[in-house]
Amino acid sequence: MAKCSALWTKASRSTLAAEQVEEISRRKLMVPTSTRWNSLYEAISRILTIPSNELNPLCVKLGIKCFTEKEYQFLKEYISVMKPLTVALDILQGDECTYGALLPTLTSLMSKTLALKDDLSKMTATLPDVIVKAIKTRFNAVLESQEGRLAAATCPKFKLRWLRDECSRVQVKELLITECRTTAAATADVPQDSQPPASPDEMDFFDFEIQPRESLSAENEVTDYIRSGHELEILNQFPTVKKIYMKYNTPTPTSAPVERLFSLGGLVLSPKRNRLSDRRFEKLLLMRYNHCFTPKENKTSGKF
Repeated sequence: MAKCSALWTKASRSTLAAEQVEEISRRKLMVPTSTRWNSLYEAISRILTIPSNELNPLCVKLGIKCFTEKEYQFLKEYISVMKPLTVALDILQGDECTYGALLPTLTSLMSKTLALKDDLSKMTATLPDVIVKAIKTRFNAVLESQEGRLAAATCPKFKLRWLRDECSRVQVKELLITECRTTAAATADVPQDSQPPASPDEMDFFDFEIQPRESLSAENEVTDYIRSGHELEILNQFPTVKKIYMKYNTPTPTSAPVERLFSLGGLVLSPKRNRLSDRRFEKLLLMRYNHCFTPKENKTSGKF
């Protein structure tokens, strides 16, 4: 990592060094930053796009230590092990991610990470176990929480498919059925009688017994939901499951959307706009951000 750091420092502080790197790799190097979780992975991946037989001559030109074959192999294995983690981070910090994606993402992350052990050398053989152990330590309470399981089960794209064994699928299904019963009992309306349709005069002679409107039982609704499609709109066909989805699937507490919002802050905090109150700054920032999503016809219609 020290040699990677030296390469990043040299390429970022010297225009000549940056040109030499771009001449060989035909791409600029990426420098890790503390504000982006995946920046180290992406920066090392960019270095590995340069073949080892071209990387070391570049290091000689820049006056830094060359990479040994063992070090280059270590970087390749490190990237392969960390790739599932970076994909999981991108999923969890997405704009449309909800709490229901957490358990399926963590489960797949641990499974994919452990599956890489057989292809690693002694240098990185213990890295998958370390990552999985850290995940279990950090998310121990979440991995066994009923709220997390209900949130995942009510997401149409996950349902019970993310669970690894039949026993777990049965347990979560029963948990969802129980929650459906509780939700239906708490929100049940007074049953309304269904009236027979309008009939000709001769049909008025008959006395029809009024039939109560029937609703799906919790078991039937959950079973039909599990067999249905994977689009989010499918929840409209299952009102009780939809209520549970709305209850547990809150957006994940990630700062990524906020950071993307304030990336436009420099367009507001210009020297001409000083001493802004909090309310004034909020209005200016939101107006600047919403300007990106305003249709063109609305922009032109406002001109006089």
